[in-house]
Amino acid sequence: MLILAGTPIGNLGDASARLLATLEAATVLAAEDTRVAHRLLAGLHILNRPRLVIVNEQTERGRAAELVHLAADGDLVLVTDAGMPTVSDPGYALVRACVDAGVTVSSVPGPSAVLTALAVSGLPTDRFVFDGFAPRRAGDRMRYLAAVAREPRTTVLFESPNRLAALLQAMAEAFDPQRRVVVCRELTKLYEEVRRGSAAELAEWAAGGVRGEIVVLVEGAPASVASLEDGLAAVQRLLATGTGMKQAAAEVAEATGLAKHDLYEAALAAKHR
Repeated sequence: MLILAGTPIGNLGDASARLLATLEAATVLAAEDTRVAHRLLAGLHILNRPRLVIVNEQTERGRAAELVHLAADGDLVLVTDAGMPTVSDPGYALVRACVDAGVTVSSVPGPSAVLTALAVSGLPTDRFVFDGFAPRRAGDRMRYLAAVAREPRTTVLFESPNRLAALLQAMAEAFDPQRRVVVCRELTKLYEEVRRGSAAELAEWAAGGVRGEIVVLVEGAPASVASLEDGLAAVQRLLATGTGMKQAAAEVAEATGLAKHDLYEAALAAKHR
């Protein structure tokens, strides 16, 4: 079978007894980075030295047939650099190939930065959406944040430390000032930090430079129906990214239920003031 093994996201003390036993028994270990896998085995005092094969975004699809054969012939254990395989990490293509080939897929559950951040955030946890990484390009990012601004569930996403300040500044422009945002840094590690506040407050903090693994969480939108004024503001944010007026009115109308004609006319009138 294929065994997806969740590994610690920072603190090796979070490794479960079952993970230790699985790694100790593994004959073939598929890893996102073999150097990280070697450090993991050494840090957990695993005496077993399994055969290591690389499975990353560049190699996963091309090696799928070989890896499926290994899983069918004997257990194949998959680990990524940290956390649960397939969750914003390699593994999905391999899981899909194993499922299609009739090979059993199982897991050794482990830590998840998504769920850990959600649990400590102080934001609603009953309904949430995980969005991976925000778009890098400014226009794409603002269009994405316009959608997040309307999302009623808590949104969880990853971001690199060098792009965090720009993301938070864009959030400050896209969100209501009262919208709560949380930044979790270095979860489970020695310098773990959880910052809570408005996007503008957190953008000011991040402008000084931030290091480490980052998870950002955004409070869901209130359930109240959007007013035409709110809709116009959303259209204008999209216009600022280079989106055409008709397209911006259509996107906001679809998201809010407001009439596209009313949004277009309001935006047109505001443009000629």
